[in-house]
Amino acid sequence: MSFGEKLTPILEKYKKLNIRHRSNQFVKRVGITTLALTTLTFSSAAASTGTDENLKTIYHVYMGSEYVGAVTNQEEVEAVLDEKLSEAKKEYTDFQVDFNHDVTYIPESVFSAVKTNNQKVVENVNKSVSVEANAFAVVVNNKPVAYVKDEKAAEEALKTFKLNYVSEDELNELEARKNDSSSSSLPALKENETRLLEVSFKEEVEMKKTQVEPEEMMSSKEAADLLKKGTLEEKKYKVQKGDALGTIAEEHQLTTGKLLELNSALKEDDALKVGSELNVTVYEPLVHVLVKKEANKIEKIAYEKEVVEDSSMNKGDTKVKQEGQEGEKSVTFETTEVNGSQIEKNVKEEKKLKDPVKYIVTKGTKATPSRGSGNFAWPTNGGYISSKQGPRWGKIHKGLDIARPDDLTIKSVDNGRVVSAGWDDGGYGNKIVIDHGNGYKTIYAHLESISVSAGQTVGRGQKIGIMGTTGKSTGVHLHIEVYKNGSLINPLDVL
Repeated sequence: MSFGEKLTPILEKYKKLNIRHRSNQFVKRVGITTLALTTLTFSSAAASTGTDENLKTIYHVYMGSEYVGAVTNQEEVEAVLDEKLSEAKKEYTDFQVDFNHDVTYIPESVFSAVKTNNQKVVENVNKSVSVEANAFAVVVNNKPVAYVKDEKAAEEALKTFKLNYVSEDELNELEARKNDSSSSSLPALKENETRLLEVSFKEEVEMKKTQVEPEEMMSSKEAADLLKKGTLEEKKYKVQKGDALGTIAEEHQLTTGKLLELNSALKEDDALKVGSELNVTVYEPLVHVLVKKEANKIEKIAYEKEVVEDSSMNKGDTKVKQEGQEGEKSVTFETTEVNGSQIEKNVKEEKKLKDPVKYIVTKGTKATPSRGSGNFAWPTNGGYISSKQGPRWGKIHKGLDIARPDDLTIKSVDNGRVVSAGWDDGGYGNKIVIDHGNGYKTIYAHLESISVSAGQTVGRGQKIGIMGTTGKSTGVHLHIEVYKNGSLINPLDVL
């Protein structure tokens, strides 16, 4: 039987003795283990060829199940490994580090003729073994996506990610409620109160103990950011000559709108500057947080509007018969959100608290041509104001004087009925008085001629005479006065 054949069952026996408990198959626990085995016994024929003085102990070195070679002194290998592990611990102070393979030694008593090469074995071990950090993996749908130093850090990363969509107070209140065994049912919500019912992940998310290269380790915050964005690196595109937003977007499988959204300082009609960098990263979360809430809201009930026609009221007149008032209702509903976007809303209960009051307005339908609208037109075709209302020559000038129009036509400022039309002995000369039927009355004086008669209905803008200089007048002009509910007002307030 060859040496290799004799060694195989011994190595298998050793491996059985060297089994370590592993919490999951995702992890390979590492370490350095030594085990003294019984010296191999050779056949009497082989033993007779030498004496005890010709025997010495060598050590067969294995990394995992791979044979590396034989050495005469295992301390040389252990010294190299100790130095490598010590350097790694100094470099990665935040993590627990260890080797990625079990290094084992199997001693054997052999004749001095057996060759060993300590230096070569040490070099091979140094090249083959690497340092890994003890870690906890955040696993999404059976795929590890982030590595942190321990279970607490993994839990913190998942909590930090959830806090993008719920507040810490809400999350703490939910956890306290779940842990309260004395509470079997939830109390009714108060007015405008909201509470969480569930915060969970749509995907299968778990934490597993593992080992990874130290460079792959993250802080809790970095892991949370990775879960949200799907990547920690932003891809940039440098604008080239001839580039357009549309072509850049298409090249990176984006819409122009999405490209603008990723670069908020950029406008669609902005000129692209050659050499400038655009963000072309589309973030796709690795995990989706499902949030269910129950809420109560006091909502308004809009009041109806009703218009009642009244033939006794003049057309154009309105009167509020009843002021409208909004009603109120208490609505309790459940919502479901995924990463902050509402995807479902179900009303559980609705109670009316106050009925709305209908808004009712009365609208006149009576047609009265003699009644003015209150919207006054200018009484001449152009012209300028030659004298305003107010003190003049020691007296009060009651009206407004308009002179030099484009033509001499005088017009009624609004619909109305002519009260009087004729000569006035008080200095007005030819004068017309119109009652507009809405509290307004206007007087037109110094006319050269009159085109209407008392009792006649006139429309807004209708010709009523020709401008002149009759009565006490210093030149051709129109003198107009305006009264409201019997009181003189400034014509400029309504014209």
